[in-house]
Amino acid sequence: MDTTPPAEAPRFSADCPSRPILDQVADKWSMMAMQVLEEPTRFNEIKRQLDGVTQRVLTQTLRRLERNGLIQRRVLETSPIGVEYSLTPLGESFRGPFICLHRWTIEHSGEVIAAQHEYDERSSAR
Repeated sequence: MDTTPPAEAPRFSADCPSRPILDQVADKWSMMAMQVLEEPTRFNEIKRQLDGVTQRVLTQTLRRLERNGLIQRRVLETSPIGVEYSLTPLGESFRGPFICLHRWTIEHSGEVIAAQHEYDERSSAR
């Protein structure tokens, strides 16, 4: 008789529907773009507010957010033609958790940086 306890099921199975969604929307540029989109915003203004993002990466990020239903893209009939992005109702509902995470990172950044320094010191002493 086998007395080995049954293995626990993984908490995050490979086919969990949350995995690809988190992969698509929980990266730094997506999170920052969602923060910038408090109101409809043109592409270049988003880029100005995200220091360090390249045009290519921002374009990919916005397309991914649009594909996932979190933002919408609107072509403006101006001269030259402009593009404006805004949150969808789904994006608005998702923005709340991002704001909480952003606040947490600001409130605890000192602690995280201190922990990183302590770890690095311990690791270099090995």
